[in-house]
Amino acid sequence: MDAIRIPPPAELDGLDDEHFRQVVRAFLHAHYPEHLRNPPKRLHWSENKEWYHILAREGWLCPGWPREHGGLGLSPVKQIILSEEYERHGVARTNDHGIVMLGPLVIQFGTEAQKRHFLPKILTGEHVWCQGYSEPNAGSDLAALRTEAVPDGDHYVVNGQKIWTTLAMDANWIFLLVRTDREAKKQEGISFLLVDMATPGITVRPIINLEMHDEFCEVFFDNVRVPRENLVGQLNRGWDMAKALLGFERIFIGAPRQSAYALSRLKLLAERMGVSDDPAFRDSYARLRLELEDLKALFGTHVAKLRRGESLGPDVSMLKVIQTELFQKITDTMLDIGGENGGLLEPMEGNRDLNIGGLYIQARPATIYGGSNEIQRNILSKNVLGLPG
Repeated sequence: MDAIRIPPPAELDGLDDEHFRQVVRAFLHAHYPEHLRNPPKRLHWSENKEWYHILAREGWLCPGWPREHGGLGLSPVKQIILSEEYERHGVARTNDHGIVMLGPLVIQFGTEAQKRHFLPKILTGEHVWCQGYSEPNAGSDLAALRTEAVPDGDHYVVNGQKIWTTLAMDANWIFLLVRTDREAKKQEGISFLLVDMATPGITVRPIINLEMHDEFCEVFFDNVRVPRENLVGQLNRGWDMAKALLGFERIFIGAPRQSAYALSRLKLLAERMGVSDDPAFRDSYARLRLELEDLKALFGTHVAKLRRGESLGPDVSMLKVIQTELFQKITDTMLDIGGENGGLLEPMEGNRDLNIGGLYIQARPATIYGGSNEIQRNILSKNVLGLPG
């Protein structure tokens, strides 16, 4: 078969979808470091920056950014294809909060000075970002946040605490939702600040999870002084900006790739454990595969909306609920047939394709992050079914 030509970044969005998929596969085959495939845990910056800099060098780092800001300018559909192919190839996730979340927000709401200062530093990896949203009493109810920013001359003084801050120990900048008007309603009086992690008064404490991994952190702010020019958008309008960041999050979380990957690992595990032909397993596997096909069909209807240029409605929450709960069912089955191997925190026999305990633990919070499934069901009941609150 002829080798696939990898066109310049500026030409990628003009390819038809299937051609684009083949180009992504060729790009990964040519450039992705083999030793980083299918990592059993989320990698730290020291481990994934090699891939980050390869993407930056090749112009592939920021798929959704407009080309005039150094991005690929890909359509939502092509971004989904890219994400699917990364998952299929076992690509490690980078420290991507600057790419996926902050960059698009600065492009949409930032001043020209903020765009000139912050966007190039994301592209070079000089700034590594983390996200300061959740608090101990403001998770799914994010509007209840209490971290406060009080004006003081040319600065805001920030006090409070953030939690579940992914890879905060690797970051040198953090974007924060802070309360700037205590008298306003919950969703009002919230603003969006950019904070240098080297500022005095910031303390980062890693949280060790069930996998004995320090992916998350607590971050404390004690009289942290932030220049006023680091406010993005309008004062007290940060809630609207936060919602803008979530525009495509649910369709990405609800994409079938996570469950599809887990089901392929379940098949490999069944072959290794000698239960592939067991009638009980075959029945369970068939049910899971049918659920995955249903999810793919539902996902396809939402992708078709994006192709037509339509906006996604509240019914997209169905994807998040179905995908994450299927992911858990599949890893439950892996645990059932894995025997004592299910108690290992490392991949079985050193084979990253048989990471039973790791996948099981990774599936546990999937129904919580991105808005818990209970919250998603409330959205569906109120906004799709029209049921009373």
